[in-house]
Amino acid sequence: MGGVMGHAGMAATAVRHLRAAGSPTAVDPLPRPVLRAVREDERPPVDPAEFRRVLGHFASGVTIVTALGAEGPAGFACQSFASLSLDPPLVAFMVARTSTTWPRIADAGTFCVNILGAGQGELCRSFAVSGADKFAGVDWVPAPATGSPRLPAAPAWLDCAITAVHTGGDHLIVVGRVEALDATEHGDPLLFHRGRFGRFSD
Repeated sequence: MGGVMGHAGMAATAVRHLRAAGSPTAVDPLPRPVLRAVREDERPPVDPAEFRRVLGHFASGVTIVTALGAEGPAGFACQSFASLSLDPPLVAFMVARTSTTWPRIADAGTFCVNILGAGQGELCRSFAVSGADKFAGVDWVPAPATGSPRLPAAPAWLDCAITAVHTGGDHLIVVGRVEALDATEHGDPLLFHRGRFGRFSD
């Protein structure tokens, strides 16, 4: 709490200083865009298939995001994951609004990001299937801070509490504060590129 109050105090001091110096302390909002119909000669929206094809050239890691709710463990394979902030330690993942797993994670209020290693493509595929018992035959242990399922086979993990959820088109942007984390020092990551799994090669 002291750190939060400290930041708030510094912000208030900065605002007082700016006001005393005659500097603006807020930015005027931009005017609302004019709404109109799209004309026939204008370029149509980006084709979803083309959008997916082009973005497929961006190689990424792969994770399994898990939570423990009233109905038991839940999880889904997630490629859209990123670190967000160092201080405070925040991460973010994106999930489709149509996801049937997301409501269970939201209800839990916590989650664990299991970063997959090379050779775990089959595990990822099993968590990408909708409606299946994704934890059938999968070993897991409670993450230390939230109890969310941690997959011991994953070379790295982050145990998090949800702090914010933002809208992003047909997806939601979920922000979590990292409460605990760990990683092994060996092993290559599982990579995803142009619809296929891969790994680093020398």
